[in-house]
Amino acid sequence: MTRLHDPFRRGQLAAAALFCSLGFQYATWAARIPAVKTDLGLSPSEVGVLLMAAGVGAAVSFPLVAWLMRRLGSRRLALLSQLCLALLLLALAAAPDYRTALLVMGVDGVLVGCLNVAMNAQGAALEARFERTTMARLHATFSAGSLLAALVASGMTAFTESVAAHFGVAVALLLALGAVARTGLLTEETAAPAPAPGRKKRRSRSLPSALTLWMCCAMVFGTVAEGAMNDWSALYLKDVAGASARLAPLGIAVVSGAMLLARLFADGRRERWGDRRVVLLGSALAATALACALLASGVLPALIGFAFVGLGVAAVTPCVYAAAARQGSDALTLVAAMGTTGLLAGPPFIGFLADAGGLAWGMAAVAGSAAVVTLCATRIRWEPAPAPAAPVTLPEPPRVP
Repeated sequence: MTRLHDPFRRGQLAAAALFCSLGFQYATWAARIPAVKTDLGLSPSEVGVLLMAAGVGAAVSFPLVAWLMRRLGSRRLALLSQLCLALLLLALAAAPDYRTALLVMGVDGVLVGCLNVAMNAQGAALEARFERTTMARLHATFSAGSLLAALVASGMTAFTESVAAHFGVAVALLLALGAVARTGLLTEETAAPAPAPGRKKRRSRSLPSALTLWMCCAMVFGTVAEGAMNDWSALYLKDVAGASARLAPLGIAVVSGAMLLARLFADGRRERWGDRRVVLLGSALAATALACALLASGVLPALIGFAFVGLGVAAVTPCVYAAAARQGSDALTLVAAMGTTGLLAGPPFIGFLADAGGLAWGMAAVAGSAAVVTLCATRIRWEPAPAPAAPVTLPEPPRVP
């Protein structure tokens, strides 16, 4: 069976397009924050609030996302939110004032919450239907999307300073990724049964279980560590470790590269070790390595510590998403909302902490976040990851004498 006709590979490619889209869209607007700051005449504190608006939108999106998942299903919600996120870049480029930009970023957080839940539901459904691991590789394409966005931003700024022109090119690429996703996403039955005539439909509501709350805790602190390292590593190298302006961007490259590499091979570790051990050892490695790097100080220890953080936290979110999906769509929606909140609201929080006590203390909070994930990993009930599928052997064609 060729890859083109393999339904698992086709679904994996479609889901990967969604993950790549989210990473690309997120890194695209993040790369132009300095230009938006200049165009709108914002102060540093106003930029922090602008970034926080996306986190607030993600945090309050849980009821809406849960309702949309039940009404639309993960396929339609993923395609719709991916399209809206692409067009939202144009709205941000055209924002005439600070209030409009805040509104756009709040809507961005809601849409990110929608796509985050839907695409992870697709990834978990792939693993369950075909009994093959893929979540870590899918999350690797999120990192690849962020890297691609950085390259596109660098190339566009070499030709023009126009944010609108840059975002126009980004929208075209996002539309192409959406077309790829449309071809292979899993289809599910989402229509709810109609209530009997004369009877009101009742829905039972219950509080999240303790298991779901531990997953939420692991997810929010894991994404705080992931997002803060991407956003603050370069500034730490320059202002605290004393790196030159040429070396400072290596912080982001080291973290992103290590995370991408780890996610490409993490599914194999999940099959051999199980999700519990992967999350437990990975988060402990990240916390220890970053703490040692902060104590040692200097550029080289920082880069080594950053690399181990990327390697350690890379598999946290894929494993927790897969575990949450096994508890049902509501659990997955809540856990994903917490993950989006941590990813978007974590870096501004680290910034506020750095303003109060210095960036070294802000990075120490990142190490503490990874340590909290280690604690949570001991409280989550992990199920075995899907075993690798046996290779399919096709019969040889008869030989013609």
